[in-house]
Amino acid sequence: MNLGAFSLSLAVKDIKASKDFYEKLGFQEIMGDIEQNWLILKNGDQVIGLFQGMFDRNTMTFNPGWDGNASELKEYMDVREIQGKLKAAGLELASEVEPGSQGPGSFMLIDPDGNPILFDQHV
Repeated sequence: MNLGAFSLSLAVKDIKASKDFYEKLGFQEIMGDIEQNWLILKNGDQVIGLFQGMFDRNTMTFNPGWDGNASELKEYMDVREIQGKLKAAGLELASEVEPGSQGPGSFMLIDPDGNPILFDQHV
């Protein structure tokens, strides 16, 4: 099962300080809006999101339909299909995307150690 592009979404206290810190590590901004308190940064194949005031905890994020450059893929497994497969495997979801809907959607589950995993499809 292809889950889509992976990134780590960081819940930051000061987005400007975090942006400065990660740029010193070689990350470059590829999308987002600092005035809306979110940025996506990339260093090689590594992608992180900086989110101030949007998440309670750092969150693993998968983006079905996107490659590592946030470009739309021609073929991908829809977030609703992934959700169905995970539920069929016996996983409990913390939130769900409406089955039968189309286009963008998201759902979340929590791993055994309490780490949130977000499946967030933008296409």
